Amino acid sequence: MSEQGKVSASASTAAPTPGSDTYKGWLFKWTNYLKGYQRRWFVLSNGLLSYYRSVDLCFVKICAQGTDRTQAEMAHTCRGTINLATAHIDTEDACNIVLSSGGRTYHLKASTEVERQRWVTALELAKAKAIRMMNDQSDDSGDEEPTSQGGRSELQGTLKILVSKLDDLSTCNDLIAKHGAALQRSLSELEGLKVPVEGGEKIKAVNERATLFRITSNAMINACRDFLELAETHSRRWQRALQYEREQRTHLEETIEQLAKQHNSLERAWREAPTLASAAPRAPAASKGRSERLHKEEASDEDEDTEFFDAMEDSPAFITVTSTDSTEHRRSQSNLSGAGGGQSTDWNQDDYMSPSCNDVSGKKLQPRRQRRTQVPDKPNYSLNLWSIMKNCIGKELSKIPMPVNFNEPLSMLQRLTEDLEYHELLDKAARCDSSLEQMCLVAAFSISSYSTTVHRTAKPFNPLLGETYELDGREEFGYRSLCEQVSHHPPAAAHHVISQRGWTLWQEITIASKFRGKYLSIMPLGAIHLQFHSSGNQYVWRKVTSTVHNIIVGKLWIDQSGDIEIVNHKTKETCQLKFSPYSYFSRDVPRKVTGVVADSGGQAHYVLSGTWDDKIESAKVVHSSRGGSGSEGKQKTVYQTLSPKLLWKKYPLPENAENMYYFSALALTLNEQEDGVGLTDSRLRPDQKLMEEGRWDEANSEKQRLEEKQRAVRRRREAEASDAVDEECDYDSGKEYEGYQPLWFHQRRDSVTGDTNFVYKGGYWEAKERQDWSMCPNIF
Repeated sequence: MSEQGKVSASASTAAPTPGSDTYKGWLFKWTNYLKGYQRRWFVLSNGLLSYYRSVDLCFVKICAQGTDRTQAEMAHTCRGTINLATAHIDTEDACNIVLSSGGRTYHLKASTEVERQRWVTALELAKAKAIRMMNDQSDDSGDEEPTSQGGRSELQGTLKILVSKLDDLSTCNDLIAKHGAALQRSLSELEGLKVPVEGGEKIKAVNERATLFRITSNAMINACRDFLELAETHSRRWQRALQYEREQRTHLEETIEQLAKQHNSLERAWREAPTLASAAPRAPAASKGRSERLHKEEASDEDEDTEFFDAMEDSPAFITVTSTDSTEHRRSQSNLSGAGGGQSTDWNQDDYMSPSCNDVSGKKLQPRRQRRTQVPDKPNYSLNLWSIMKNCIGKELSKIPMPVNFNEPLSMLQRLTEDLEYHELLDKAARCDSSLEQMCLVAAFSISSYSTTVHRTAKPFNPLLGETYELDGREEFGYRSLCEQVSHHPPAAAHHVISQRGWTLWQEITIASKFRGKYLSIMPLGAIHLQFHSSGNQYVWRKVTSTVHNIIVGKLWIDQSGDIEIVNHKTKETCQLKFSPYSYFSRDVPRKVTGVVADSGGQAHYVLSGTWDDKIESAKVVHSSRGGSGSEGKQKTVYQTLSPKLLWKKYPLPENAENMYYFSALALTLNEQEDGVGLTDSRLRPDQKLMEEGRWDEANSEKQRLEEKQRAVRRRREAEASDAVDEECDYDSGKEYEGYQPLWFHQRRDSVTGDTNFVYKGGYWEAKERQDWSMCPNIF
């Protein structure tokens, strides 16, 4: 580490107190292993911490003349910014501060412990203020922190009170009009009276009317006063929140526009010097990328011209010790998942799994049908990415009209079906007598579904409402699969698979996605259920978050991160899987996955390790003990295990896959035309088929036609629902309007988990045998 990190320094100008809105001063920031800590000028304002290389003396002069110094500094070249509303603040020692948010980490060092404490106090206060501001905004994004839910509830409560006060005003206004008209009539009658006796009665009536009018007027005035006070109180908060949102959006648009300009200049430079393009680094991977990055830093005068993530590696939660006959030697968890980490035995020779797992039970595989092995090469179309994406920041991806240039010629329903590529793992798990061994295979299957995504950065087609996809592989694979799009907003798909080899899988998946400027987050919502027929074991798990990086500048690459908990609801056994996010500074292999299989009492029996794009191994635990404390003060568990055994390994990609959307062998066959499929099957979707054939302009036109047709159907359905609500006022009218109902799935409560989701109700395969598709809607 550089010795510059130990040099003390003080701010050139006096910094405000931590309690003020703006705090600024000098700090040392960790840059890289060559240059160590570098002195930077930090500015904390409006919940954002920004840093710069230096502060010119002219800024001090401007500040002395009364000009807003913060605005002058913001006009200077900003080297980076971190939002404190979602940041985690940590202190490592007497002078160090660690800020982390969204995969980005700043390692900072103050000159003294007192200065460090001032900065920590200012950062905590700014973070609390930023969170309050975010709550007041009532952000409608579904993947924000839970504190935004409280702000949304408060806003809804305020709106209800305002509506109630407005109703009071309307009621008082009607009463004033009514009593005013009655008073006017009474006065008119009084003028026409001639008899004194009648005059006294009418005068009495006038007095009563005047009294009612006065009381109603007072109520009207009080209601107006309450309404105005409440509106004025909350209007100031809303104005501040709106102004903050506008400033944030403007700042983000300017940043992305600058990135887009840099991207265009890089493209022009690449075209002018094509010979240099071969030397450019590819997507981040292993040590090769690290050595190239170090070479760049040696040749560069500034370490932060290219921004990259400074996140340090996470220490492993446990350590494994491989036991041998003569001696015991330590084997790190990362070595188990490395490609060169020793010899592993194939699962077919697994000596510690029960023989029943490898028993084929006399069932012979049928000869597979000849399927296609290629699709037309992907055309090379140019596209102005910035013109499309600049208006998509912070929006739900499924609600943005996108050209097919960003797609691959498969629908989301076909991508769900692609999870079955390694169904042999479930066939083998169905033959296991041990539920713990079965759990290992189920965990390997859950990880294998991500192996096809490592190069698949294009998005699948959003299915139309009522669209289906079937994969009838009884003769080849022993299972039948059916998917249906059961909801459009939010987009939700139901999936059901039944196998002749002893298992059934079903799931309902809703895809939530957000474009964040530099990256795209994809959050699958919903649970996957798997049941084995003979044992009755039912497993439930959920998917992790997928992140597509370098949306605007650089080469697209995808990463999987998060935790998966697989639960056997019959035996209460669990498997905890951790997908480690990519980190430049990590010594582990990229795309690492680790896990522990435990019984109902929490006792570990198997340790899983590997990568989600290559292979997964399991090692049987023979002994566990508590080890030393890690970097975060948590005590690690040391597992003594047998030699690792291979559970799953990825199939190699077909030849020329880079020109065929990086499709796997199964993906190449998913859009192949089949006879006798339903009229709503994805294979019959015209825009998807045109894209596969390379006719992208026609595919874009067809995609717009299908989407407009779907909108027209939705408007007609909404009109029918509105008419049904109007008819409910008449109790003698027809039955209640039910709205859209999926054709092959219906909602039911799961008896094991208690969750309500869409499950297969039957009838599809019988309709296919009869070739009766009269019930299918015309969606294409």
